[in-house]
Amino acid sequence: MTTPPDMTLLQEHVRTACRPLPTPYPAYVLFFACSDGEERASVTIARGVSFDEAWQTGMEAVQIIQRRQSGRHRWLRVDWPTALEASTWAELRDVLSDTKRNYFRLGISLDEQFENAFLEQELNANAMLYGGNQTVSAELNEKNFLLYFTNRFPGYHLPDFADEQVIYPFASTGAFFDGTTVYALHPSGLNAGRRVTDKLEVELLTSLISDGSEFLARQVGPDGRFVYGYHPCFDRQIGAYNTLRHASTTYAMIEAYELTCSPMLREAICQSISCLTRDLIVHALLPNGRLAAFLVEANSEIKLGGNAVAILALTKYASVFDDDRHDELMERLASGICFMQDGKTGAFRHVLTFPSLETRQEFRTIYYEGEAVFALMRLYDQLRDDRWLKAVELAFGHFIRNGHARHHDHWLAYCTDELTRHRPTEEYFRFAIDNVADHLDFVENRITTFPTLLELMMATRQILARLQIDGRFPHLLDRIKPERFERALEKRAHYMLNGHFWPEMAMFMRNPKRVAGSFFIRHHAFRVRIDDVEHYLSGYIAYLRHLHEQDLRQDAPEDFSSRNEP
Repeated sequence: MTTPPDMTLLQEHVRTACRPLPTPYPAYVLFFACSDGEERASVTIARGVSFDEAWQTGMEAVQIIQRRQSGRHRWLRVDWPTALEASTWAELRDVLSDTKRNYFRLGISLDEQFENAFLEQELNANAMLYGGNQTVSAELNEKNFLLYFTNRFPGYHLPDFADEQVIYPFASTGAFFDGTTVYALHPSGLNAGRRVTDKLEVELLTSLISDGSEFLARQVGPDGRFVYGYHPCFDRQIGAYNTLRHASTTYAMIEAYELTCSPMLREAICQSISCLTRDLIVHALLPNGRLAAFLVEANSEIKLGGNAVAILALTKYASVFDDDRHDELMERLASGICFMQDGKTGAFRHVLTFPSLETRQEFRTIYYEGEAVFALMRLYDQLRDDRWLKAVELAFGHFIRNGHARHHDHWLAYCTDELTRHRPTEEYFRFAIDNVADHLDFVENRITTFPTLLELMMATRQILARLQIDGRFPHLLDRIKPERFERALEKRAHYMLNGHFWPEMAMFMRNPKRVAGSFFIRHHAFRVRIDDVEHYLSGYIAYLRHLHEQDLRQDAPEDFSSRNEP
């Protein structure tokens, strides 16, 4: 029989941090949320005239809940209100209309005694303020509200949503206990509800990357295909599939494997690569008689970006696992990309139809072009065939003439980093600077986690470092203040922690075990999709590599050989 964990640490943390509420509210209100990791957290509201009374009431309820739970975790979270004021449903509706969906970060009590009250995490995890993906703002969803209310408060009168009905929105803070460690949680605000982390250190980043990549590994079936994603509020699987994202996710998994060396991850990577090469890529004869290969979607679309990320996955696989079996296939995929490129202007067609290879769509998304040139650069690194480098330079002429830097594309940042290693010319360095110079406010302050912004910044940081070492173009460096750049990068890297499914966040979802350790997109109802996870991983992997490089530089012995003799 498992020994119950000692709650003393949690109790003393909450006692120290909790302050009584003013009259007419109960002096102490504590929300106890418990989950075994298998089912959505059960929440109990404990009230008392003293802290000890409220704590005792809450712990008695927790013990009853935990006796009926069978999962292996004993996650316990305690939250308490820190500020509140009376409002009405009409006033709340006005506030919600000006709030991005899923970004309302307060709890709501339906009465001043907290008989019927909900934490912010309960409201959002049960889609009670979500009007659907066509509604950009938050919105009271009366149907979902009533569904959760009747489950949470059986036997109570249903709430009245009349405009004049008084309600009590409240700010809160809390603490989470995993049976061993107590974590202070951020109070209400954009970081609300997840553990306080002062620094992005190697141990934390390694854990995030390991958890996220092993989540992806668990999504790979015996046939090598992924479970594409989930809507975790109701544990609904996303039924669509996207072969481009199959390949790009595999690329990120291989990046993670370089750091974690997880056997589970390696097996999933091999299954995914086998599926990619066996089932998802087709071969076709081009009009010039050359044999090409294409990644094809279920609707017979050939996407420029699809061929690109297939090359990225295969070049990374070849490099990490020292395996050259796919060299010919990669060259055929690259021939497919070049078939989609105008040999004079450098521009690309974005979507073809298989098997006719006719143009279906000249342009679909700017990302395809960045993916294409980045893939060709990686293939050039691998095989040193000048065809691929020439195609990239031809494309960059097109990008520069047409001002593609205004799109702030992270894929183009990746490619420019690679390109300037081989062609360190002023025009390519200038393009890299233009790609971020007027974008730092957005990077720093964007309310969504937007993980590709960290990828953009990490790739650009590499370019800036080499540009400084190169020394030939100081006027380019003058366009970005280093401290401004670093501040935006660091804020983005820390802010992305709000998109991680920490246990204290996952516990409020329908099936916590399914999504714990993954990453989500809050404004898409906490959607977890393989490509969402992929971009968080790639950004944090680049950040962790930078930390490792810093450590190596600090540990390296000083080189006195270049010093002049006195």
